[in-house]
Amino acid sequence: MPKPSKPTAVAMPEGPCDTLPPGECAALLGIDWGDKEHSIALLDCGSNKVEKTTIKHSAESLHTWLDALIERFGGHPIAVAVEASRGAIVAALLERPNLLIYPIHPSSSRRFSMAFSPSGAKDDGPDAATLLEIIRFHRHKLRLIAPNDEGSQRLSLLVEARRTMVDRRTLLCNQLKSLLKNYYPQALELSGEKLYAPISLDFLERWPELRSLERTKPQTLRDFYHKHQVRRPDKVEKRLALAASARSLTSNRALCEVSIIELEVLTAEIRLVQKHIAKTEKAIEQAFATHPDAYLFENLPGAGAAMAPRLCVLFGTDRNRWRNAQELQTYYGIAPVTEKSGSKKWVHWRWNAPVFARQSLVEWAGLSVKASVWAKAYYKQQEDCQKPHAVIIRSLAFKWLRILWRCWKDRKQYDEAAYLSSLEQRNPKLFNAIQST
Repeated sequence: MPKPSKPTAVAMPEGPCDTLPPGECAALLGIDWGDKEHSIALLDCGSNKVEKTTIKHSAESLHTWLDALIERFGGHPIAVAVEASRGAIVAALLERPNLLIYPIHPSSSRRFSMAFSPSGAKDDGPDAATLLEIIRFHRHKLRLIAPNDEGSQRLSLLVEARRTMVDRRTLLCNQLKSLLKNYYPQALELSGEKLYAPISLDFLERWPELRSLERTKPQTLRDFYHKHQVRRPDKVEKRLALAASARSLTSNRALCEVSIIELEVLTAEIRLVQKHIAKTEKAIEQAFATHPDAYLFENLPGAGAAMAPRLCVLFGTDRNRWRNAQELQTYYGIAPVTEKSGSKKWVHWRWNAPVFARQSLVEWAGLSVKASVWAKAYYKQQEDCQKPHAVIIRSLAFKWLRILWRCWKDRKQYDEAAYLSSLEQRNPKLFNAIQST
């Protein structure tokens, strides 16, 4: 087992660590997680010395080092700054109850480092020292990671895994669509609207080119559509007419034969991804059903089976995690950012925010327009003011987060009628717009 390199002690000026209450933190750590090895800068608050070391990238090296660290400081709290908020390293650190984990955004540490190194020189050693310096002098500005309960963590991982699979399916379908346009464009209409649907995949596997379709009797094709629940006579006859009059885009056999090979690969991949999406959705359903806060999210307007679990994991079960709605709005990038310089003022959205979480909130806000009376009225109100769709939806998500935080904090289900009643006092203009519809 590789041994950690020998630490070197470097004196640092007096700082806030000297005034920390006894027992609060025995040490401060900056960890720069690398591909092959990890750089560490450690401040022993008792001696006011910084030790720099590296450990090899392996689970054994990490746990050996952590065991020695905890033994050295007698299990007292240790504050750790790391350029990540999730992943294996964070999960491993969170398993140690005396480690207080503070995630640092990479752009924050980079800008902090460049403030004193304008040349832009960078390597892992100084990065670890920078993280240590940030946590030493600015810990009061950092947000401590509160570990999620196991149920919320499992649900969070599942919904993100599903989204990754759906994105993979979208990529494959786009590749399939591009391929068909190149040699068999009629299949895009004959196989159905969704290329990942069973009818589309079955059609393409049975008739991978127009030549094979031309040899098929109309009744065979009609039976195929009926078997796949396409029974509207006008729709079926339209497709049969297209198949009868279709002409090959090209007679180049080399192109067609290679395209068929690519088609077989793509349809097989899409089927496999579809299988695992269905499996993951079943796991999400089971995990969400046992989550203690599921009742708060399952009946939200427009949420549905896919969106309700995604909203649930944004909150967790620890009621002390979010002190107010503004923390949620800021952390998830829904609250806008205002920049001022002289007489100029610029308002924009937050660039550094959890992408999937913000995506969940914005997508659900859009869905709620069709399911919530006040959301629909608000959208129409903003639309009449010439606001762009994306701006309206983000603004709506901002309002919804405030509502959801209160429901979550009070453990009370959202009540549309109660909210509409409160609008009469809080937002009479919107309330009157609802009444007039």
